[in-house]
Amino acid sequence: MSPRYGEVNTGYGRRLASTAPDEDGPVWMVNLMSYRREADYADGRDSTISGREADDLYTPTAPLAAVGAEIVFVAEVEDQLLGTEPNWDRVAVVKYPTRRSFIDMQQRDDFQRLHKHKDAGMAKTIVMGTQPMLGSNWGVFDLPDWKEVPHPPTTDDGEVMVVHVLSFHDNVGAQSPAGMESYSKHAGQVAAPHGARVEGWFAVEGTIIGDGRRWDQVRFNTFPSRRAFMAVVMDPDRLTAQNEYREPAIADTYALVTRPTVNGLAASVDHQERP
Repeated sequence: MSPRYGEVNTGYGRRLASTAPDEDGPVWMVNLMSYRREADYADGRDSTISGREADDLYTPTAPLAAVGAEIVFVAEVEDQLLGTEPNWDRVAVVKYPTRRSFIDMQQRDDFQRLHKHKDAGMAKTIVMGTQPMLGSNWGVFDLPDWKEVPHPPTTDDGEVMVVHVLSFHDNVGAQSPAGMESYSKHAGQVAAPHGARVEGWFAVEGTIIGDGRRWDQVRFNTFPSRRAFMAVVMDPDRLTAQNEYREPAIADTYALVTRPTVNGLAASVDHQERP
């Protein structure tokens, strides 16, 4: 039975549970979260806390540690530039040592006792199992120091992480369509002088909880400031590449400007053997 906040993909669940140990390995679970305005507990209790506060009560730190998992990224969504409903409030990434460990955690008593808070606080969520696909910076390695870029971080406008969730049209290939690769090359040439960094790009191997849509990639790109990101967005060369390459490749997308509160994403990937 699916929870109130999303549909469970039983096929991907079986894959997580049944991957042979010699073929298993780390999986990065990317979570998009949209909260109820007020927490709504299934047992009917009176509650004066928000959905976000209920989810904070849920945070399963002990169960995660027990299976060897760790929270490697948490960010508050400041702005949703692309994508319609729902409006996402928070993005988090949890690295599990194996696919099986994700299933093991779901079955723990201490996790199940906490889950009532997630059910009460979460309006919608998408949880995607992903694998690292890129750690370099668009092939650009001589990146400027943030003190030297046109829009460096300031007290009022500091570092932002832009999260792109992408679904590609089937007719151009799901995992690495040529059009999106061409766009990424052009966009990287524009973004790098502004101090942009690839924090991590991930291929989606399955969506365990969602709304029936398929997703193919999640990209995390760091910018020294929101102004730096907007300068890249409005650059004429990037806009031309977007119209020529990106738009024909993309079937569905979210673009989220976020402010990280926990960011160990790159470090969680760097010591892994990349595909």
